[in-house]
Amino acid sequence: MSKHPVPKKKTSKSKRDMRRSHHALMAPNLVECPHCHAKKLQHHVCGSCGYYDGRQVLEVASD
Repeated sequence: MSKHPVPKKKTSKSKRDMRRSHHALMAPNLVECPHCHAKKLQHHVCGSCGYYDGRQVLEVASD
C-alpha cells in the first residue's frame, strides 16, 4: 500500500486567502455598438442589430 503525501503544517488563513485573491468574479466589459448604440460584448456580433465590424453578419428579426 502506497503512502499519500500529506501537508506537514496547516495552511494559515492568510496563505489560503492570498492564493484565492484572483478568484473574484468580474463584470463583463460591455461596449456600445457603433451601429445601433446598444450594449454588447467586445469582439462579438451585436445581438440587437446583427452588425460586426461595420457590416451585417446576422439577420435579426425585428419586433
